Amino acid sequence: MKTRSIISQTVRNLSQTFGSQIMTMATVSLSVLIFSFFFLVFINLQKTGIQLGEFIKIIVYLEEEPTATEKPLIEKQIRSFTPVNSVVFKSRTEAFEQLGRHLGADRDLLADLTPDFLPPSIEVHPSRSLTALTQIKEFSDFLATLPKAKKVQYGREWIERLASLTQLVRLIVYLSGGLLVLTSTFMVSSTIRLTVVTRQAELEILRLLGADSAYIKTPLFLEGLLQGALGSGVGLLCLYGLFSWVQDHFHGQTALNMITFSFLPGEAVALIFVVSIILCTLGSLISIRKFLRI
Repeated sequence: MKTRSIISQTVRNLSQTFGSQIMTMATVSLSVLIFSFFFLVFINLQKTGIQLGEFIKIIVYLEEEPTATEKPLIEKQIRSFTPVNSVVFKSRTEAFEQLGRHLGADRDLLADLTPDFLPPSIEVHPSRSLTALTQIKEFSDFLATLPKAKKVQYGREWIERLASLTQLVRLIVYLSGGLLVLTSTFMVSSTIRLTVVTRQAELEILRLLGADSAYIKTPLFLEGLLQGALGSGVGLLCLYGLFSWVQDHFHGQTALNMITFSFLPGEAVALIFVVSIILCTLGSLISIRKFLRI
């Protein structure tokens, strides 16, 4: 009977301040949506860096071909700096043959040329991780100090753009996380305060009739809990709907076929949901302790 009465009181609180409840839930939903959206972008940027890592190749052009004795020493020096997937030495002849294959039908352009005009080189494939991608500049500077190194070439521009974009999104994730904390606790606290002010006289009468503090405060506590559950649930559902729409309308494009995008892991969804409930419940507790004078 007491449980049913508490549920009835909770429903009554929600109905008496219905407009404020909807506004609070919408605010919580929007905050969750903003945070989870940028978190989703950040996770997929990290995955993109890993997926595109297989295409990263640093070429060290040499003044002259290293000897058979020098090659293992140079490779050992390279691997001592950072983990790499492979180190491939290319002679002038191999570079000349590769150029011919790239030219295809225009291979005849090389008919009067010899491999001597092409420099020997070392192709280095770094490890496929975003951390490695952001350290490519430092790694390339190191490669420039190798014996007989003449020039180092790599896709510097797009790597730096990817790293900068990832750093920016990480900052936005932190800021939107702070926004989620503030809006969830403040809005729910304000809504509970409105409920307390609206029903202050009625709550005092319940107290005089012998109702204990738990009986009076529990509906207000449940109100904040429901705001967190509904608000975060709606926000996450909106994010999933947006993700599905983008997948359906843009994933077939050629530029995106090489990259696999995925939704938030189940653990991340559960964590966002639970944290939102905790924050909203905390907001209700703050308001109960501050404004409920019974």
